[in-house]
Amino acid sequence: MASHSPRRSPRRSPLRRRGVLAGAAAAAVVLVISLLVALRPDHPAADDGYGAATAAAGARVVVPRTTPEATTPSPKKPPVTRSPSPTPTPTDAAAAKPGPRSTPTPTATSGGGSGSGSGGAAARLASGEAPLAGRIRPGTTYQGVATFYGAGNGDGHACSYGPSADVMTAAMNTADYETSMACGAYILVRAASGASVTVRITNECPGDCAPGQLDLSAEAFAKIAAPVAGRIPITWSLLSPATAEPLSIRYKTGSSQYWCGIQVIGHRNPLARLEVRTAGGWVRLARTEYNYFLSEQGSGCGGSIRISDIYGEQLTLDGIAVRPDVVQPTRVQFAAH
Repeated sequence: MASHSPRRSPRRSPLRRRGVLAGAAAAAVVLVISLLVALRPDHPAADDGYGAATAAAGARVVVPRTTPEATTPSPKKPPVTRSPSPTPTPTDAAAAKPGPRSTPTPTATSGGGSGSGSGGAAARLASGEAPLAGRIRPGTTYQGVATFYGAGNGDGHACSYGPSADVMTAAMNTADYETSMACGAYILVRAASGASVTVRITNECPGDCAPGQLDLSAEAFAKIAAPVAGRIPITWSLLSPATAEPLSIRYKTGSSQYWCGIQVIGHRNPLARLEVRTAGGWVRLARTEYNYFLSEQGSGCGGSIRISDIYGEQLTLDGIAVRPDVVQPTRVQFAAH
């Protein structure tokens, strides 16, 4: 039987082998170059409008791309324009001009006293004006009506003066009574007939008494009109009597060094204030509707007292002891105006 020899692969020539190797090497070089280009850091990727940042964990975090903003210049402040100072008009100048001032006129001090109640006078302020006046002012004529009532024994009732032989008195309407500031004021009352009478305010006329109205004692009303008239039109004005006895001081019932009420009696002009001397200086006391000045905590009770009338005149009283419900005369009086 014929035997077949094994079939041998044909041998390649050396030239063909070298060509194959050169081609493979060229392909490898091209592949390497492509990879290097693809992996370059500055290799442009598709622009999706955002830049890329890599988190520590390797996840891609997309953040907005920052672009420089246009710088807006700060607005300039407008120049400051100042208006010229207004020129005072004659009216403004008159309003700014201070009024006349009271000129203090020194007087001799009336002798001091002891516990009996004598008082010394301080410097006086001489002036025709009344800087401390309330509703009732000197030099002013008021209109109203006059009625009358039975004053009895002359007791001052609201003003707490007590009985008096002088019945030429009147009660002031509540508005002009002004929390007892009218107490002790002397009023010149005139009727349409020309008749007049001077009365002292010792009471308050509440209720139906209108501002400007005076409720005279029956005796005073009879001086200017027949009682049957009952009610008449009047004018009245404040009066500072030419003559007056020295004034007096009275401590209210129940007064002591711990609490006291102080009253001034017989003053020529309406009182504006009452002060007492304390360790810290002069202290002004509040005035009551029943015409006493109260020291609720006892400050100054039994010490020096300083009183002022509506004209600004001050009188300092020393040696007035705390003697409740006792009228203690002094040696001083306010000046006439």
